[in-house]
Amino acid sequence: MNNSAPNLTKKTVDFFNQFEEFFDSSPDLLCVAGFDGYFKKVNPSVSKLLEFTEEELFSKPINDFVFEDDRISTSNARKNLTKKIGLYNFENRYVTKSGNIVWLLWTSFPIQKDKLVFAIAKNITFKKELEQERNAHLTELTKINNELKQLTYTTAHDLRSPVNNLLAVFDLLDTSTITDPETLELISIIEIATHSLKKTLIDHVATLDKKNEEDNQLELLNFDSVLKEVLFSINSLIHNSKAKVTIDFSEAETVLFNKTSLKSIFLNLITNSIKYSKPGSLPIINFNSHRFNGSTQLTITDNGIGFDMEKVKDKIFGLHQKFNSRKDSNGIGLYLVYNHVTNLGGHICLESKLNEGAKFTITFKD
Repeated sequence: MNNSAPNLTKKTVDFFNQFEEFFDSSPDLLCVAGFDGYFKKVNPSVSKLLEFTEEELFSKPINDFVFEDDRISTSNARKNLTKKIGLYNFENRYVTKSGNIVWLLWTSFPIQKDKLVFAIAKNITFKKELEQERNAHLTELTKINNELKQLTYTTAHDLRSPVNNLLAVFDLLDTSTITDPETLELISIIEIATHSLKKTLIDHVATLDKKNEEDNQLELLNFDSVLKEVLFSINSLIHNSKAKVTIDFSEAETVLFNKTSLKSIFLNLITNSIKYSKPGSLPIINFNSHRFNGSTQLTITDNGIGFDMEKVKDKIFGLHQKFNSRKDSNGIGLYLVYNHVTNLGGHICLESKLNEGAKFTITFKD
């Protein structure tokens, strides 16, 4: 390890010498920064990712390497560190020597007496690119859905005019002059069918209006009440599968969300946990709520067959994606859950290993 890094105390240098192999071989970015805003020590992963030599990294303020739009938030975060406030899950962008932008996720903590900050960062560029691609697809999907909705409204409204015109013709028609019974019967059938069509169009538009209102209506919901409604509706499935459901919403009892969407989230995740339970084991499903960084979080864990995350990666919430050989799997449940969450500004992620269950974490929009 290079011990020529600037402004490090002998105690700090001795510390790094003790963990030299770990520091140098870690794939994560490890660094020490001073309260003055300069890097004091970096591991090879930092230089490799950012493409700068140690000397170049030490020679300029850290903010010079930060993407311009993130410099203010980075400076504010650094100020908090000097006030003994740790930094967790902080994201910002750096610009490499060749001009590429990389996303980093930081965990940092200050050593007040030495005026130093120890920091660990993970390169999350790939994850961010996937999120941006997914958001672009979701935006396009939302646009298409809105266009289809508008087309449906337009079609229903436009059809009502010729139907009303046709009914007006019947009002003007003097059937007393028609003597043929078959003709009268035919006219009667057409008139009844036209009235039926008008009613269908009116009902269809009313249904669209109601559905649109329900999809966008937010209310303060009690997690426990909504979950118990869902559990009651699938009581037979819970009983027959002998599933054990544990609930702890003590840290965050309520959330501002759409009730229909929340019920659908609960329903899909519960039924999936039961459907894909591990052979020879009874399904166990745990619900917990938390407050994290000012937001409400919901975690749902189970002990099922889990997922091979290396294989499923970004496909996990895709439409008609199937990750097992079950014939009754349609690949829609997780797609619906994802859209319920993201359509209202939330975020969902999955942690899982094969045969070790799954953990879904939903972060709701503030």
